[in-house]
Amino acid sequence: MARTKFTNLDNLSLQDFEGDAELIPLMTPEDEDEINREELPETLPILPLRNTVLFPGVVIPITAGRDMSIDLINEANKGSKIIGVVSQKDETVENPSADDINTTGVVARILRVLKMPDGNVTVIIQGKKRFNVAEVITEKPYLVATVREVPEIRPEKNSAEFKAIIESIKEQALQIIKQSPNIPSEAGFAIKNIESESFLINFVSSNMNLTVLEKQGLLEINDLQERALQTLRHMNTEMQKLELKNDIQSRVHNDMSQQQREYFLHQQMKTIQEELGGVSQEDEIDEMRQRAKKKKWDEKVGKQFKKELAKMQRMNPQVAEYSIQRNYLDLFLDLPWNKFSKDKFDLKRAKKILDRDHYGLDDVKKRIIEYLAVLKLRNDMKSPILCLYGPPGVGKTSLGKSVAEALGREYVRMSLGGLRDEAEIRGHRKTYIGAMPGRILQSLKKAGTSNPVFVLDEIDKLSNSNQGDPSSALLEVLDPEQNADFHDNFLELGFDLSKVMFIATANNLGNIQPALRDRMEIINVTGYTIEEKVEIGKRHLLPKQLKEHGVTVDQLKIAKPQLEKIVEGYTRESGVRGLEKQIAKMVRYAAKNIAMEEEYNVKIDNATVIDVLGSPKLERNKYENNEVAGVVTGLAWTQVGGDILFIESILSKGKGNLAVTGNLGKVMKESATLAMEYIKSNAEELKLDPAVFEKYNVHIHVPEGATPKDGPSAGITMLTSLVSLFTQRKVKKNIAMTGEITLRGKVLPVGGIKEKILAAKRAHIKEIIMCAENERDIKEIKDDYLKGLTFHYVHDMSEVLELALTNQKVKRAKEL
Repeated sequence: MARTKFTNLDNLSLQDFEGDAELIPLMTPEDEDEINREELPETLPILPLRNTVLFPGVVIPITAGRDMSIDLINEANKGSKIIGVVSQKDETVENPSADDINTTGVVARILRVLKMPDGNVTVIIQGKKRFNVAEVITEKPYLVATVREVPEIRPEKNSAEFKAIIESIKEQALQIIKQSPNIPSEAGFAIKNIESESFLINFVSSNMNLTVLEKQGLLEINDLQERALQTLRHMNTEMQKLELKNDIQSRVHNDMSQQQREYFLHQQMKTIQEELGGVSQEDEIDEMRQRAKKKKWDEKVGKQFKKELAKMQRMNPQVAEYSIQRNYLDLFLDLPWNKFSKDKFDLKRAKKILDRDHYGLDDVKKRIIEYLAVLKLRNDMKSPILCLYGPPGVGKTSLGKSVAEALGREYVRMSLGGLRDEAEIRGHRKTYIGAMPGRILQSLKKAGTSNPVFVLDEIDKLSNSNQGDPSSALLEVLDPEQNADFHDNFLELGFDLSKVMFIATANNLGNIQPALRDRMEIINVTGYTIEEKVEIGKRHLLPKQLKEHGVTVDQLKIAKPQLEKIVEGYTRESGVRGLEKQIAKMVRYAAKNIAMEEEYNVKIDNATVIDVLGSPKLERNKYENNEVAGVVTGLAWTQVGGDILFIESILSKGKGNLAVTGNLGKVMKESATLAMEYIKSNAEELKLDPAVFEKYNVHIHVPEGATPKDGPSAGITMLTSLVSLFTQRKVKKNIAMTGEITLRGKVLPVGGIKEKILAAKRAHIKEIIMCAENERDIKEIKDDYLKGLTFHYVHDMSEVLELALTNQKVKRAKEL
């Protein structure tokens, strides 16, 4: 069959392509045979392609932007429409020469030329057959070269292997189309309808996701079966990549779907919260960020806050940890980091405030003024840690308020009574649901400054449990060397407590852990005299109760004598809490009469006091007579202040047994035994017949048996009682004593002297016997407390007996 030029291939089905056609028909075996019979032109204009390779039979669109390519396309389109298409070795070369193009290319026919608005030209071309560039004739204005046809080695017509490869290519192509989301499903119909085996190979090779170099390598393979096999290998690789990609995308899609679902739900919840007047998570975080800008914290604290805020931003608001994180950041923002109130250094004003609010308490006031003076001079000082100890009701707690006002600081009070969980001090770790900071930081947050006056009330009443020892947790808080970096478990950062003025209160120092007691400056707040109580009642308690009950000053007047009667007859304490209750009763009496519009005595007299409060209940606290042998007045210290107690002893016929009653402790019973043994060993000096100890039983009793009593200070009182009993001599009138004894008769010092002196004054005692070493305690007491008292300082029991016993026998003295 005669060979014709490409320009005459008008009868080829691939050429039945018109400008308005929507579809390009696929190459048939007949079309392929027709192409194979045609000869190549001797020379062809060469169009270099940057990023693709044209295969025989395949239709592709090409956008030409280079001037040489546009000129070539325009001239070829006017003429034969036949061009040579080759790929560039390096796509970055702008104006390729003969050395920059691959030598194997494909003859192509221009099907359509479209001019774009930006000046580029888009041309649709269809590959015909392969050629080799023999020689480049010219490079201007575009490449023109002589070409020669590349023969294609075809397999035998009925080759089973080739057919199997072709079938595999078809199946693999259909699988790739099915798996790939980017390839339209219509491509599957095209694959199924391709009849030409070589066109199928070329069509698949052209559309595979390969590099230009890989496609060029396929184009240059002359053996069709080998090219089919290489194409299949590339398809297998592509299929594996696609399956892996789809698997990854499927998993990512599932994750994204869940995240999107949660996102939409959160958005809906946010909208609902806003509709209900709530605040969304973003608004909360923005608000916290704005508040953080106003804080005076250092770089370390600021860095920690930003880190925790970022953590909260990543959290789901529905999880339990979110609320803990929000509470944590709220605490961060609410704590007064480096925020201090300015101290007032007007010492005269401070003294006036302290004197106004508290009558007496000179030692405490003196210490506060000293602290203010040092602070004024240095202007920078670690705050002291004071411990006010003394009986209840003397004003220890209320003193904190006055100190805060005098200093111009905020006032914070924390009650420690019964506290048994260490976490109450140090806080809980954030890992626990419901975690909270400790009460130290909570109180500072409430105060709003880092230097308040902080009252730790009832520090002696801390208790231990399996949750830890809170008194040990307070060691760091109350150590001036450590509390500049107090660590709270919830905050997880150090907070400076060194500028806080801690004032602890306690009733009994013995119950405070020694290590804790060592960190505090101990100030003894003793009880009040009757005169002081009367003044406190007049100045503070009565006005306070009148105000609380809505009674004016003109509607009730209580003079000093009546207040003194209330103090002596109805209260038995070192403080004034009981006195306040009795005054409140008097005020209620007036309030009732005012409300019922009944007449009453505006000026209270003694009869009205008895009428309202009843008969005096505590007259027995006064000194009793000395008409009975063996009854001696002792002085005792109790947790509610000083008190007097009577030691009674009596003889009965027996075998010399000693009995001690009155709910006494072990130490007090030992004192009775010591006194008895001392008398037995010194019977001759005391002018006693030793036989009397074998004939009589001795019984010692301390009245008020329901009240537990213990301690060594009743030693000399018991000895005096027993000597008075055995000698039947009178005890000196209006005398009381306190002191410990030894087996040799030495008198040892005891504590609680001031409280005991106040008790003696309340009982109208005139003389007091005590150890000579207690004289130093007397010198520290104000003269007002000592007025009307005579003190006898002794070293041994002989001096006590000489002072306490008279030579006069009691009435109805027993003959022993």
